[in-house]
Amino acid sequence: MALRTSQPHVASITSLKRASSPAAATPLRQSKRVKSSSNTPATSKTTPKKSQYFEQHSESSEPETDIENENSGYEDEDLSASAVSSPPESENQDEEETDDNSEGDGLRKRTAGIKGKNGKGASKVTKGQELWRPGVKTGLGPGQQVFIKLPKAREPGKIPYKDDTIHPNTMLFLSDLKENNDREWLKVHDADYRQSKMDFDSFVESLTEKIVEKDETIPELPPKDLTFRIYRDIRFSPDPTPYKTYFSAAWSRTGRKGPYAGYYVQIQPGGSFVGGGLWHPEAQPLGLMRRDIDRNSHRLKAILTEPSIRKEFFNGISNSEMKAVKAFVGQNTENMLKTKPKGFTAENPNIDLLRLRSYTIGRKLKDEEVVGPKGLGRIVELLGIMTPFITYLNSVVMPDAESSDDDDDDNDDEDDAEENVEEGDDHELPTTD
Repeated sequence: MALRTSQPHVASITSLKRASSPAAATPLRQSKRVKSSSNTPATSKTTPKKSQYFEQHSESSEPETDIENENSGYEDEDLSASAVSSPPESENQDEEETDDNSEGDGLRKRTAGIKGKNGKGASKVTKGQELWRPGVKTGLGPGQQVFIKLPKAREPGKIPYKDDTIHPNTMLFLSDLKENNDREWLKVHDADYRQSKMDFDSFVESLTEKIVEKDETIPELPPKDLTFRIYRDIRFSPDPTPYKTYFSAAWSRTGRKGPYAGYYVQIQPGGSFVGGGLWHPEAQPLGLMRRDIDRNSHRLKAILTEPSIRKEFFNGISNSEMKAVKAFVGQNTENMLKTKPKGFTAENPNIDLLRLRSYTIGRKLKDEEVVGPKGLGRIVELLGIMTPFITYLNSVVMPDAESSDDDDDDNDDEDDAEENVEEGDDHELPTTD
């Protein structure tokens, strides 16, 4: 009985000894935890093998061992063990940032070295053609510079540049541009381009004065509002050449753009052209043209059969309405309708004119007719011949207030004109019947 009563006292004494001497039990658990932490790799002090462009998993993503997850049941022992096994959080962050920075610097240096050796990341220049490279002895002292002279424009020769003529050098530049149609070539020959463009602009300015005398409805605008750019739109074109091989300009009541009929001049070696009219008009002016042809076709036919127009634009055909209409239609076959337009019957006597989507006349010129002192007079002569044709087109698509009052049918049939415009098939080819 004495032994049984003494056992609780022995257990209590043992528990008191454990409580009074925690240092004796702590080293065992501490050494066990420290040993487990020493087996895990210290990722913060080692350089990862993966590239810096890949996401690196933090230490928290690695699975914890059973020993780390094990709770001892003694809070004091767990706290002291965690303090020994893991350093302070701020120290770990500093070490990780230092390692990451050093790793990034090393990768950048290695990448720069690779790019420098392989030549990637820099433009490839043939050796000996660089504007500047290290190791070249120029014989220059401190503060001295090297100036590279750009090629000069062609000399005018015996023929001086004049405002009212096209210089032969302008045609030579366009010929060279046709053979070397690329940006690098034009960049080197920029002086020739600027000189040729200036020559054409001065010619356009002189031509504008003559056109205003022939047609009072044309305003006297500066060349920048009349000339077209030399750059081509190659976004949807199978031709990758970036530049046009000609200079061109257009005159109308609103300059080179607008809904009015106008005059057009193109300067090109072997392809100079003079023309005028309505080229691919929008739906409303196209509907007005078709309505006027259907009701008053004699107005257009009377202009097409004029002797000067038949001589200069229709190769001197005889005085016949049928031949004049056939020659006129032959110059406007681009994108014309295959069948009748909507709102008109196939038996219409003017069906050939109604199928058109452009109403223009023009002719090509030889280089001898353009270059020299006679070029301006020849072009002005042709533009003056087509002035009645341009005036007729503008009276139909954009009638003035006075001319609209003179027509008896305009006020009575205004609703019919709007209906014909809506029914006109202006953007798609109609299906065959």
